[in-house]
Amino acid sequence: MRIAVLDDWAGVAEKTADWAQLDGNVTFFKDPIKADRLVETLKPFQVVCVMRERTPFPAALIEALPNLKLIVTTGPRNASIDLAAAQARGVLVSATQSRKTTTSELTLAMMLHQTRRIGAETAQLSAGGFQGVPGRDLADLRIGLVGLGNVGRQVATLSHAFCAEVAAWSPNLTEGRAAEAGVSFAPTLEALAAQVDVLSIHMVLSERSSGIVDASALQALPKGALVINTSRAGLLDRDALFAWMDRDPSALAAIDVFEVEPLPPNDPWRQSKTRFGDRLMLTPHLGYVTQATWRVFYEQTVEAVAAFQKGCPIRTL
Repeated sequence: MRIAVLDDWAGVAEKTADWAQLDGNVTFFKDPIKADRLVETLKPFQVVCVMRERTPFPAALIEALPNLKLIVTTGPRNASIDLAAAQARGVLVSATQSRKTTTSELTLAMMLHQTRRIGAETAQLSAGGFQGVPGRDLADLRIGLVGLGNVGRQVATLSHAFCAEVAAWSPNLTEGRAAEAGVSFAPTLEALAAQVDVLSIHMVLSERSSGIVDASALQALPKGALVINTSRAGLLDRDALFAWMDRDPSALAAIDVFEVEPLPPNDPWRQSKTRFGDRLMLTPHLGYVTQATWRVFYEQTVEAVAAFQKGCPIRTL
């Protein structure tokens, strides 16, 4: 059996789990496979292991791989796999569990980095200077959460630990659910934006939520606000964010997710760093990238493939 492990960008998959227990030849792909090479590259494989939504598996790709029997995705869901097409072809799709704390931790790290001006101060020290303009305390800072699901609630809890004030809004959020989480309820996104110093996005991307943080929401923010996105790139209107940062020289942003990943050399996000400097913090989609998460992902991937090879039941989507 030939097994492909895709999008191992950091080159750590082979050492993170015991692949030797599998019956077959395992090939690890560190670099993304170009779209026009996917079919030719993956055609010999019976099993393909994917890292969340890095490589989409639409119907056309699934139908073009006659040897494919099993797809294992890291994480409990993967919107980029056409499950109906897989079922029609008799291809099983299995998923691993995930860890729930990583993205909220990164969100707070980004918040601290930007509000305390850590990047700017580090650069100033490296250039031979010392202290610059004072940063802001998280204590008593007003934090607005766009979405109050698992990650949003964790961010609220961590923010409260720093004595920050927290409010939230989402299309389905009720005042009662907000109260249960210990946060204030905002009736609209614009109302939330108008009352906070930090706007942090924590929603699932869908047709309904695409571009939900738009120009009107950004215009409602007070001067010097910080926008954080660790969820999905499509939730935030990039051009509107750039225009907002142009209008307000004190505006800040911290972005972990991008429309195209890995981020191309000529991508507008990379070009914008010259435009905004330390006011714009970019991280390479680190929200779920931790050693412990990788162990869960790859160990359970190996377990799923091993069970499939033995004819045992596996967790399927």
